[in-house]
Amino acid sequence: MEKLDLRWKDIDEQNETLSVVQTMDMNGELNIGAKTSAGNRRISVDKNTLNQILRLKSMYKQELMANRPLYKNEHDLVIRTSVGTPLNPRNLNRIFYSLIKQSGVKRIRFHDLRHTHASLLLKQGVNPKIVSERLGHANVRITLDTYSHLLPNLQKNTVAEFGKMFYAQND
Repeated sequence: MEKLDLRWKDIDEQNETLSVVQTMDMNGELNIGAKTSAGNRRISVDKNTLNQILRLKSMYKQELMANRPLYKNEHDLVIRTSVGTPLNPRNLNRIFYSLIKQSGVKRIRFHDLRHTHASLLLKQGVNPKIVSERLGHANVRITLDTYSHLLPNLQKNTVAEFGKMFYAQND
């Protein structure tokens, strides 16, 4: 679960990127390296998202100072327990489902947020190769196979935009 294995040292504030360089299994064990070489990657983030992540940093420092005696193994994780240990993925799911229930929105899996991100990017016309790189897919074919149901509309929109551009220049 890539969201749980992000470390503070993997965040490049200057270049507004996050590096995915380790993974966590469903038992909460950290493993260096991703499943594929494409899984090890640098992802650009917008300023607002980066600022939200950096807000956690001050909370992290406060927790570290308050709970220093309880910190046995500091993992430098962005998302962790209050004593710095990896958060179990099952606990994240419990928290996520609780928040969904409180908000009254349709229940989805946490992993569906990844699909939503990819779908929104493709619907905005982002090149599938870029989406594939953001997701850490080994090749763009995986992305295209997974999200091909979105592409017919993208084809139509692309042709319409090309037509506007092409014929506008000939007027």
